Amino acid sequence: MTKEEIIAAFHFRHDCKEFNPDKKISKSDMTFILETARLSPSSFGFEPWRFIVLQQPQKRELLKATSWGAPKKLDTASHFVLGLTMKRPLLQWDSDYIHRFMRDVQGHTEEMCATRLGFYKVFQESDFDLLDDRKMFDWASKQSYIALGNMMTAAAIIGIDSCPIEGFKQQETEHVLQEQLGVDTSLYGLSYMVAFGYRVVEPKQKTRRPIEDVVTWIE
Repeated sequence: MTKEEIIAAFHFRHDCKEFNPDKKISKSDMTFILETARLSPSSFGFEPWRFIVLQQPQKRELLKATSWGAPKKLDTASHFVLGLTMKRPLLQWDSDYIHRFMRDVQGHTEEMCATRLGFYKVFQESDFDLLDDRKMFDWASKQSYIALGNMMTAAAIIGIDSCPIEGFKQQETEHVLQEQLGVDTSLYGLSYMVAFGYRVVEPKQKTRRPIEDVVTWIE
């Protein structure tokens, strides 16, 4: 793609509040969007995320009572994704998940695992002071938002609309996820929702501050 085409995709993307319920995203296009999330960068490469693509209308209906920003999207979106983020029991430096991830996914030797865990321990204990449930979740959520941005950008590049959603009561919604969708909320929390589909109305012109108010060059 040219630089102009990429910038055009950023202008195309907007927070689509209502989608065309009769126009569905193809499986190959949705797989492409999700693949950009899977390939997104994360701190230490530990991928602290999981994504649920919620398609059953009955299950979507269950989220409406606790998700004040989502009802119209739940009704009309072609695809509706829940962005889950790992909590401290999975991400703490001495967890089984981290050790197994280093060994089985990243392919490190036991010696290398021990070395990297040493750095990760210091990072969590002192560099970023993360050994607190809320701090750890917020840190991991920041990484999950990278995947969200990549999904929305990828969608815009191929002409698909999206809308990120934080309009929900977190504890109540996570209770629904645990009771109705089988999510272990001791291990995962809900960071965001995001709807994908095709617009029914054209958005207003995008407004942003001028570049000189956003970027400072120190040369």
